[in-house]
Order: sequence, then C-alpha cells, then structure tokens
Amino acid sequence: MDQEKQIRLTSGEITQLWMQYIEDSASVCTLGYFLEKAEDAEVKPVIEHALQLSKTHVKKITAILNEEKYVLPHGFKKEEDVDFTAPRLYSDSFALIYIHQMASLGTESYASSLSFAVRSDITAHYKECLIETTVLLEMTKDLLLSKGLYVRAPYLPNLEEVDFVEKQGFIWDILGEKRPLTGSEIGHLYANIQRNALGAALLTGYSQVAKSKETTKFILRCIEVAKKHITLFSEKLKESSLPAPMTWDTEMTTSTTYTFSDKMMMFQTAALISTSIGFYGVGIAQSPRADLGLMYNRLSVEVQKLSEDGANIMIKNKWLEQPPMAPNRKDLAKDN
Repeated sequence: MDQEKQIRLTSGEITQLWMQYIEDSASVCTLGYFLEKAEDAEVKPVIEHALQLSKTHVKKITAILNEEKYVLPHGFKKEEDVDFTAPRLYSDSFALIYIHQMASLGTESYASSLSFAVRSDITAHYKECLIETTVLLEMTKDLLLSKGLYVRAPYLPNLEEVDFVEKQGFIWDILGEKRPLTGSEIGHLYANIQRNALGAALLTGYSQVAKSKETTKFILRCIEVAKKHITLFSEKLKESSLPAPMTWDTEMTTSTTYTFSDKMMMFQTAALISTSIGFYGVGIAQSPRADLGLMYNRLSVEVQKLSEDGANIMIKNKWLEQPPMAPNRKDLAKDN
C-alpha cells in the first residue's frame, strides 16, 4: 500500500478531489447554518449526519493532498462565508428536501468520480462516499415519506402485451398530434421540474440576503429562467394529462440579513447551472420525441449563457478558483 501511494495521482483523480474539496467545504457552511437553525427533532439528526459526512470528506481530502504536496483549494470557510447568528432563512422542511436532492446528485457525482479513480486508496475513498451518500439518500427519502413531503412521479398503467413501434411519428411527429410521453420522458421532465423548483427556492433566499447589486441581479435572472423552465416542462406533462410536481415557494422566510457570502452564493448558483446543463443533455439522449429534444437543446443554450455570465461575475470579483490544469508549454518555451 505504501509503495502504491507513491504513484502520482492522475489528472482525473486530482481534479475530482479538488472539486469535491470545494463542494464539501461549501456544504459544511450551508449545513452548519441549517443545523444552527433546526427546530424539527426529526430533521435535525439528518442535518447533523449530512454535515458530519462533509466534514469527514474535507478532512480526508486534505490528508491526501497534503501527502501529495498539492496545494489545497481555498474553498469556503465558516468564518468567511456564513453567519450562524443570522435569522432563519429556510424552513426545516426545505433543509430536508435540499439534503435529499444533494444526496441524489452526490450518488451520480461519486459514481463518476469512482470511474476516474485508479489508485486503490482513491478508489476506496469514492466507494465509501458512494455508500455513505446512498445511505443519506435513503434516510432523507424515508423521512420525507413519513412527513408527507416526498413528491412521487406519475404512475403508468400496466402493460398487457409486448408492443413495437410501427410509425416514425413516434419520434418525428412535430407538427401533428404528438404521441403520449414515454416513462423515460416523464421521469426526466418531472425530475427537471423538481430540480428547478428547488433551485428557484434556494436562490430566492439568496436574492434576499445578497449584498452586491450585481449578484442580486444575476440571481434574480436565474430564478426567472428556472421558473420559465418549470412552466415549459409542466406544459409537456399536461399535454399527456399528467400532473406537475409541487414547488417550494413558501419555504423561505422574509429575512434580508447577511447570511452567506456573495462568493459562496455565486458558487452554489453556478453549480446548479452546471448541473442543469448535464441533466438537459441526458434528457435529450433519453427522450425519443423530437419536440422534447429541440426544447432541451434550446434551454441548454440559454443555461450555458447564464453559466458564462455567472463565471464572468466570479472572475471579476476574484471568486473563481482556477482548477488543476496542464502546463502551458508555449509559455514555458517563451520563458526559457
């Protein structure tokens, strides 16, 4: 094992660790604040569990990067990026829904990180992260179900016989009457509504406590885009006589007191935007109906524009840390 640890980390391994450090350092701030304000005796232990996972991840990655003599990202720190004494901004129910969604995203993220892992200690780290997050996902789901807060996707009737597609209109009927949605298409529309609804609710709280006018304006723009996307996805469900899931517009308080730094709120907003681009891409791949693919493509371009504008704000304010990069050989040659 000691001999193997002398093997250098690959570009994929170092990048995944670097990204996870920043994400978990932000989670420590967010979850720490949620815990400080928690009043629900059932929700509080879940927040504590999620917070401990993020703290453990930060500690493990710090040890790995220190051993590799690789500089730690600055990330986010409690003393710089959150005020635990600020008034409550979100309800305990919202905190539970937020953790459930983050755990869902975490299972996909850690599975991807595991695929990049080569060294046995990094493989073991991401296997453990994946197991931990799966447990957290189940924990939050069970509590949401018991509280009547879990939003299920629509049901489909049982198939009575095997059937095969006989018309090209299954895919290409754009102008005429469209066929009903497939289960896969329903699932992606439903999940994208939920993710946008959670994002809109989170960002509404952010917009109330942001200090910079530039940050506030950008976050408000993101909220409007999220709401528009919710409307478009909901309309596609209604075309097949399917209900759209609920939103969480009432889970925020009216507090306007500084709570999170603009730097951290912009990072979290950028992360949500990046996630949307990825899920819209999956929606395109798994939605055979052509009008859905065209819609996802159009919305992806809109979200990519948001991503670029958000990155420019972060660069301008020196909030965007530069990720691990290959050396610029041309510049090295010039310096020589």
